[in-house]
Amino acid sequence: MTALLEAQHVSKVFGAGLVQKTETVALQDFSFTISGETPSVTAIVGESGSGKTTLVRLLLGLTAPTTGEVLYRGKDLRQLSSQERRSYLGDVQAIFQDPFEVFNPFYKVDHVLESPIRNFGLAKSKQARRALMVEALSAVGLQATETLGRFPHQLSGGQRQRIMVARALLLRPRLIIADEPVSMVDASLRATILNSLLKLNREFGISLIYITHDLTTAYQISEDIIVLYRGAMAEAGNIQLVVRQPEHPYTRLLVGSIPLPDPDEPWQGERALGQPATDLQPAGDSYCAFHRRCPYAMPICVEEAPPLFRTAPHRVSACYLYREAPTVASDHIDEIFGSARREQTATIPIAESDRVMG
Repeated sequence: MTALLEAQHVSKVFGAGLVQKTETVALQDFSFTISGETPSVTAIVGESGSGKTTLVRLLLGLTAPTTGEVLYRGKDLRQLSSQERRSYLGDVQAIFQDPFEVFNPFYKVDHVLESPIRNFGLAKSKQARRALMVEALSAVGLQATETLGRFPHQLSGGQRQRIMVARALLLRPRLIIADEPVSMVDASLRATILNSLLKLNREFGISLIYITHDLTTAYQISEDIIVLYRGAMAEAGNIQLVVRQPEHPYTRLLVGSIPLPDPDEPWQGERALGQPATDLQPAGDSYCAFHRRCPYAMPICVEEAPPLFRTAPHRVSACYLYREAPTVASDHIDEIFGSARREQTATIPIAESDRVMG
């Protein structure tokens, strides 16, 4: 069955400099599939510079890959006809980090909801448009009487972000790509927005790709996780396995760097992993990008970039510490996903999100 959205061996290289050309690899040999048949929630995490924003732009067709393809229902995004492009925009929606930048300050917030209704012919009358907007706002916990008719600056950041969630819901997409959707709102509102996203997944069958640098919210909302480091996949799999029992040294660093809610426990930060090995030098262009920060680095790490080792049925790690395990090609990464969904019957307790490790 043809996938809804698929990245096949996608790489993105940016060049700079007029006299002396330099290249930066933002994403390297990345493969990922969203089937569209079974709703899923996948987190893609990593620190700044890991390639998250580049990946979002590639999946949305806002930039073209240097190598590889991004396919919508089996067809390259760059080759979609106008009708196919319209279908793609109906199936794949995005929610960005800063909702204020999406709003035109000269228009009331009604405009951002009315535009997709008009553009996609979702309602034929003013009353029908109003009913659709009220329904979408209600689905994300907003009252139309408190939001419609107001300008963006008259609403809080959390309200503006939930309006963008409602806007995406209007089209009943198959997939929502949420790029750091709660990083610019108060902690007290994060649970509300995350629960709104989960509601879209559970009640409307919408798949989510949740892009974030925050492991705590990723752990709360997601079924599976992909950890990126400098554009390459470091570890991936079931989020319970990856976060509670991290294997790759970089994932261990991410988890170990989360501050404990204990004033007597000093924050370890970069020291959480240990003393890095600094005497290894790459022999060529292919090597583990994390070796300079890794206390477990060995000569093979600077001789060739590690493949993905399948250390468990629902987990892979790109680290030579697990070189005895079988390898998995990057375009077969979807084989490790699809594990049973975690029970999430309660609302998200932000007070408990300070530490994800039990």
